[in-house]
Amino acid sequence: MNFRKRNQPEEPEINLIPFIDVLLVILIFLMLTTTYSRLTELKINLPTANAKSADSRPRELLVLVTADGRYVVNQRLLEGRSVDVLAAALSRSAGADKTIVVISADAAATHQSVINVMDAARRVGLTQLTFATQGQADSTP
Repeated sequence: MNFRKRNQPEEPEINLIPFIDVLLVILIFLMLTTTYSRLTELKINLPTANAKSADSRPRELLVLVTADGRYVVNQRLLEGRSVDVLAAALSRSAGADKTIVVISADAAATHQSVINVMDAARRVGLTQLTFATQGQADSTP
């Protein structure tokens, strides 16, 4: 009698080599991106200076625009409403140092009145402009 040998199935194997490769790549990535606390422990003596602190805050020139289009420069009401009168008042009030023109316009003032202030400041050479605003109270309950 000739008995055939049965094919015995092979035992399943788990191949660990790709798993180890992935873990090594992750380990190398973590080693390269980790910050070391030794670098933050360096003690550095910074240089010192005996110079006086300079007043680096520029002068502000306040220009108010009323609802009817009149101008107030540094709390002085101007007689005229033209750009030339406004430019002359700005040049008198502006100093030789850096001056910022702060435009505070009434909500009912026309756009042209505000543009006149900007044009007068440009004519005088004042290039730094800012607008004063007032926040609204939150009306939501």
